[in-house]
Amino acid sequence: MALSLRAVRRKIRTSKNLQKIFSAMKMVAAARLRRVQERVTAGKPYALKMKQLVEAVGPFTIGVEHPLLTKRPTRENPCVVVIAGDKGLCGSFNNNALRKAHTFIDELGGKSVQLITIGKKAGIYFRKRGYRVVESFNQIGVNSPFSEVQKIADAMTEIYVSGKADEVWVGYTEFITTMRQKPHVVKFLPIEPPGQAAKIEISITGRPVTDKEYIFEPGAAELLKGLLPKFVRNQVYKFLLESMASEQGARMTAMSNATDSAGDLISDLTMVANKARQASITKELLEVVSGAEALAAEA
Repeated sequence: MALSLRAVRRKIRTSKNLQKIFSAMKMVAAARLRRVQERVTAGKPYALKMKQLVEAVGPFTIGVEHPLLTKRPTRENPCVVVIAGDKGLCGSFNNNALRKAHTFIDELGGKSVQLITIGKKAGIYFRKRGYRVVESFNQIGVNSPFSEVQKIADAMTEIYVSGKADEVWVGYTEFITTMRQKPHVVKFLPIEPPGQAAKIEISITGRPVTDKEYIFEPGAAELLKGLLPKFVRNQVYKFLLESMASEQGARMTAMSNATDSAGDLISDLTMVANKARQASITKELLEVVSGAEALAAEA
């Protein structure tokens, strides 16, 4: 059924308004992605030094017991932390992340697995399906204070150290490019012991100096005890930033495609409107000519 010219013009106006919204959302996503990437770049030196310190202390703490390093004899009570977004309109980002986590959780133990969800979409998804969500964190964004990251890290640490979980896994999305993101599920706790890592001296310039002995005050075990909670928080922050970047990259791509599709639709509708307008003008001309001929015949 052919649309009237008025209906076509109304659709064109609606499409133009949607195109403006999609374009604005694309620019907002691009700005947020830049902010996340700046955070990632700024945090890399700290993460590198933290890793080097843990590796340096490792050889001097072999045999030292720590709750975050202690492996449990069983895997009967696993916990999975699932990171997704709070909002939609980001292509397949949420679906891919949740599907990956869902498959892994079912393989691990199904609805008996304890879940910590980050992002509204993750909480809604698993609660709706009857899974055991023990804690949820929402509205965690690039502008959230680091204290929010600490709360998440502390919740993950507490559930493991208290014995409620025998191991903790994290499902997050790795940012590769704005058009490519890859979901992963990785084991997080217990932390793999540093073991026989190389003895590395970290100089002021950041260049490693090998074959040097360390003097630890008050001791290597105490230093490791202070480093591990910071290491955990830094890793959680990394997972969150990766997922944030992936979400904004996916949203930027989705809104770019939506803007282009709206432009194509506007072009098609404009052509339909022009044809309808031409047909209307032709019809009116025929009516005028027919009327003139009828009057001439009567005369």
